[in-house]
Amino acid sequence: MGRIRGPGVKPEELHLIIPGPIDQRTGGYLYDAHMAAGLERLGWTVVVHSLDGDFPDGDAQAEASLASVLAGLPEGTRVLLDGLAMGALPGPILAHATRLRVLGLVHHPLADETGLDAVQKDRFRTLEREALSACMGVLCTSAFTATRLEVYGVPTARVRAVPPGTEPAPRALGPAEGEAPRLLCVGTVVPRKGQDVLVRALARLRHLRWSCVCAGNLDKAPTYASAVRTQAVEEGLSDRLAFTGKCGQSALDDLYHSASLFVLPSHHEGYGMALTEALAHGLPIVSTTGGAVPHTVPDAAAILVTPGDEAGLADALGYLLASPAGALRRARMASAARAHARTLPTWERAASAFAQAILELSPVE
Repeated sequence: MGRIRGPGVKPEELHLIIPGPIDQRTGGYLYDAHMAAGLERLGWTVVVHSLDGDFPDGDAQAEASLASVLAGLPEGTRVLLDGLAMGALPGPILAHATRLRVLGLVHHPLADETGLDAVQKDRFRTLEREALSACMGVLCTSAFTATRLEVYGVPTARVRAVPPGTEPAPRALGPAEGEAPRLLCVGTVVPRKGQDVLVRALARLRHLRWSCVCAGNLDKAPTYASAVRTQAVEEGLSDRLAFTGKCGQSALDDLYHSASLFVLPSHHEGYGMALTEALAHGLPIVSTTGGAVPHTVPDAAAILVTPGDEAGLADALGYLLASPAGALRRARMASAARAHARTLPTWERAASAFAQAILELSPVE
């Protein structure tokens, strides 16, 4: 597929296509926003196109919105499509693949989302494979996700992994003296994040002193979010387990700072930005082996259990919260977290790597 630079298209210009507004506070959108801002600091021109419609399913409105944006771009334009915007809509991408320099950005394959039945998974795999086949190259947020694309037929040479940045943060001080240990879970309340598993695990730990805050959007999967909150009430945990809904960065920083340990019971993560934020604050982590989690957090800073294993999650939390050995383990994990966080790239470094990956995958001919 020959691509050329059309008239008026700058070599360091990028059109970023995403579903909906870019200021949504999920890991994927925060990644996109940070990278767009980082490219602009490097002198790039970045144009963000926010699509209408239902994503990631890709309804008629979504397909029309994507087709309209692509049709309006000059020949040779460099385009980066967020995976949520492109995964189920190969048609418009295939129609413009030889005219534009199209790149994909995959946070995690759509078929890896929790709660899909076999038919839905097969549909997403087929459509995303078609969409990715039309891309000159694909960027991923982790080496783990880059490896996953092999099953989608994307050659390794056309893939680059660019992990998110992580900014330095003050060490978490935990709750005030005399208060119960505080657990923090950060993530949109959707089935993949496993908050229902956390509630069941915490119900096994009623006899221990703790409080827990689940911070994250309650509107993405409202039926699930409502069920999880009802579950907490039915288990008698509503006075110890709070769901905050969306949080701004300042409020989120305060939550990290006042936490004793971080828990993320996800079934799958393409990277896990909340995990590295927890590391930066020096929080011990209890999470799962789902997806990229074992590649994101070091063994010394975390206890990982099988996704969906409420008993294992309860055992890990109970050990760290209650036993003398657990208290010592928490202290060692906190030190290991801070040490590992110092090795992680800043957003500035991540943006530079992102720019280099884009240039390598979509050279001007």
